[in-house]
Amino acid sequence: MIDPTPKNSKEAQKYKKMLEAPVKPLIASLALPSIISMLCTSFYNMADTYFVSKIDTTSTAAVGVTFATMAIIHAIAFFFGIGSGNSISRLLGAKKRTEAATMASTSFFYTFLCGLCIAILGNAFAAQLATLIGSTPTILPYAIQYMSVILIGAPVMMCSLVMNNHLRFQGSAAFGMVGITVGGFLNVFLDPLFIFKFHMGVAGAAYATILSQFVSFCILFAMTWRGGNIPIRLGNIHPSWPIAKEIVAGGAPSLVRQGTQSLSTIFLNVAAGAFGDAAIAAMSIVTRLSFFAASVVIGFGQGFQPVCGFSYGAKKYGRLREGFWFAVKAGTLFSLAAAAVAIFWATPILEEFRDDPLVISVGAAALRAQAVTFFLVPLTILSNMCLQTTRHTVGAMLVAAGRSGLFLIPTLMVLPRNFGLTGLVWSQSVSDICGFLLAAVLIRGFFQQIPKMDGAK
Repeated sequence: MIDPTPKNSKEAQKYKKMLEAPVKPLIASLALPSIISMLCTSFYNMADTYFVSKIDTTSTAAVGVTFATMAIIHAIAFFFGIGSGNSISRLLGAKKRTEAATMASTSFFYTFLCGLCIAILGNAFAAQLATLIGSTPTILPYAIQYMSVILIGAPVMMCSLVMNNHLRFQGSAAFGMVGITVGGFLNVFLDPLFIFKFHMGVAGAAYATILSQFVSFCILFAMTWRGGNIPIRLGNIHPSWPIAKEIVAGGAPSLVRQGTQSLSTIFLNVAAGAFGDAAIAAMSIVTRLSFFAASVVIGFGQGFQPVCGFSYGAKKYGRLREGFWFAVKAGTLFSLAAAAVAIFWATPILEEFRDDPLVISVGAAALRAQAVTFFLVPLTILSNMCLQTTRHTVGAMLVAAGRSGLFLIPTLMVLPRNFGLTGLVWSQSVSDICGFLLAAVLIRGFFQQIPKMDGAK
């Protein structure tokens, strides 16, 4: 059933903005808060890595290893958040607000239950999990300290990411930005307080993170009730197979992307472990730095996604096409600038984290290697988001699995064995090239299939 045109003036204004405002300024306005949100999200990990690195190399490596666990938590959260968010944006574009409200609350409920299971099972098998994701015997005690606390906060962390995605797909990225930003800054303040002032070490960084995430959760929950957004209500929770099926179809590419990223991080830890704890610490720092830079590109893509969903739902294909290429061009320009910074200042950047010569040497080489192919990343990310939002699930899953799964994992199994440390630092660059080529073929096929002109006005 199609709801009538929104009666609430804020809802009507938002609908008009998403389908009639000039595309480029609209995406830019949506992208800015999304970029800030993504940067603040990466701050949670970056801050922990930075402050823990002031303790010693082993602690730095321990936090780096547990990044795989964080990636798993994020993977499942984005599965629910983007899976439901894609549907919400298309439903709102088709003026089906009642169905969109049901999707929002039900997906929130699913996420909380899943997070609770992760918290319980993860802590029950913390030692085994830490070993599985690449902890060496020297790293293991510190990894367990950090990871067991992070797992306790899984339900809140996951629900925060889901609500942020819901707000973003409704064209209210600025609302989500408030919650994520406050949490990010709070984490930067609490990390040194807990680690050094209260002498809690690695565990202090984890407690700072989950406390900051709880504050973000409270703010994001309040924001769902403002600005014509869809609130989270118990009465709108209606678990059903059609809703679950829609979440799976829309969220599977995100689960594949984040899941393969987590898996590739494990392979990276194992491959780096052959060269010692310093190599693990170096690669973990570079991974966080790369994610921080990629957050800007992802944020630009997130600014494009609600425009993509609304436009596709309203059959405004010309608007979708224009928005996609604008986002790709903007992301590529930023990538070139970020790559230049990484290439010329790799060593000073690594020195900010550790004063270990081996960590700096390996990390600087890896950072420069990743910078060489970073300009290829925007097309890959935007292609994945476009295919996913328009419910081209198979294509989106292939692009999502490409860089981190289909290409990076085999590369990590082959290059370090044959070329040593040089093979390790260049593995991700090789996978970037392969992922770019796959994405280019699939997105070209998508645009050949859809009409060049709008199907509806």
